[in-house]
Amino acid sequence: MAETKQTNVTSLKAGNYVIIDKVACRVNKIETSKTGKHGHAKCRIDASSLIDGSRKVIVLPGHEKVDVPIVEKKNAQVLSVNDNIANVMDEESYETFDLKIPEDLKDKVVEGVSVTYWIILEDKVMKEVK
Repeated sequence: MAETKQTNVTSLKAGNYVIIDKVACRVNKIETSKTGKHGHAKCRIDASSLIDGSRKVIVLPGHEKVDVPIVEKKNAQVLSVNDNIANVMDEESYETFDLKIPEDLKDKVVEGVSVTYWIILEDKVMKEVK
């Protein structure tokens, strides 16, 4: 289920997804240095986690390959809400499971509403209320 593909570091742009330290991240900024007399160009990637928003910075040679997560975006209906956990049902497969409710969506998530969630590597994350 953890679908990824590989790409060159130099082909990444701001807004792309990348895996850093086994965590799926969105690239905020990428800086590329010029090649040196005896070395390769270096790329400094500044990214933030798609799951919890934590910041990650990594420096890699420009010719290096990195893993890029394939993010699946799906819809679900909220069946019940208990504290900060929502029990939801996928609108295509009718599978039911629990999702953690993000702080910014706490007051909007109620029984019966549709939500969009992302499948990132092995995690399911609620992103918005429709």
